[in-house]
Amino acid sequence: MRWEVPFFALFYAGTITFSGCNPYTYGKIGIIRQKGKMTVKNKKITKTNAMRMLDKQKCSYTVHEYAWSEDHLDALSVLEKMSQDAGAVYKTIVAVGDKTGVVVGVIPAQNELDLKAFAKVSGNKRIEMLPLKDLEATTGYIRGGCSPIGMKKAFPTYLSHHILDEKSVLVSGGKRGTQIELSPADLMIAAHAKVEEITKEKDE
Repeated sequence: MRWEVPFFALFYAGTITFSGCNPYTYGKIGIIRQKGKMTVKNKKITKTNAMRMLDKQKCSYTVHEYAWSEDHLDALSVLEKMSQDAGAVYKTIVAVGDKTGVVVGVIPAQNELDLKAFAKVSGNKRIEMLPLKDLEATTGYIRGGCSPIGMKKAFPTYLSHHILDEKSVLVSGGKRGTQIELSPADLMIAAHAKVEEITKEKDE
């Protein structure tokens, strides 16, 4: 079915919502789904692995797009670009444990990963960050577009306990300039994740 999009929908910049894999209207935005594409007006957004995984799990999510640059790919830069009405921004960190191999942490943009705590909850004695040069080969994603959902393999994934206080969270949509907003419960399902205390305040 084709959904007509009113002209004034253009003012809802960069936000698209999907619910249970079915197109519907979010605000004044009509959604068109056709041959693996998600379309708003004349703009098409190709689904990422993360979006396909959410569709498969029948999870509701909102796609937020924003302008990005090579110099501002960090989570705090993304946080500055998101609307105040959007959920909390979380960043994806990929590390390597001495016993488990690759493990994934998802924590608030303004926090730092506590390596000792992360090692303990993931069953490792020692953990170190995955070298950036190995990120794409390991996860299928690149820096600035690494989503905890839909990686090449189902790595052990841990969400910061802060997520239990959030109504919705934003994580990378699987490509630069794209964030996915969803509920903590749906993120846990889609990423097959556990919730643990794995963070510390910056400069703690």
